[in-house]
Amino acid sequence: QVQLVESGGGLVQAGGSLTLSCAASGSIFSINTMGWYRQAPGKQRELVAVSITGGSRNYADSVKGRFTISRDNAKNTVNLQMNSLKPEDTGVYYCNAEGILYSSTYPKSFDSWGQGTQVTVSS
Repeated sequence: QVQLVESGGGLVQAGGSLTLSCAASGSIFSINTMGWYRQAPGKQRELVAVSITGGSRNYADSVKGRFTISRDNAKNTVNLQMNSLKPEDTGVYYCNAEGILYSSTYPKSFDSWGQGTQVTVSS
């Protein structure tokens, strides 16, 4: 009931920049968190950055100082500005959103994922 559409991945040289965007749509009453995860070949999916309603932002240690997450609560969108990219940043990046759905009966939570967007950083 909640769809996440990502855009902005691609191929970039080491040291370059990319911006990922994600838009959530559907029967959304409120969103608690929106964030980005990534999965490199042969590795588990890991948290990159998350924006929590109220203003908190958490980052993986490996991206602190290089990546910035920003969120537009009115539009239900989240962006990830990635600077000083490294080859180890290569992977499929997934948008995630958690929140509450509209319901005529009782509150229902959701935890939705986007389809993923490929980021490749060449050395």
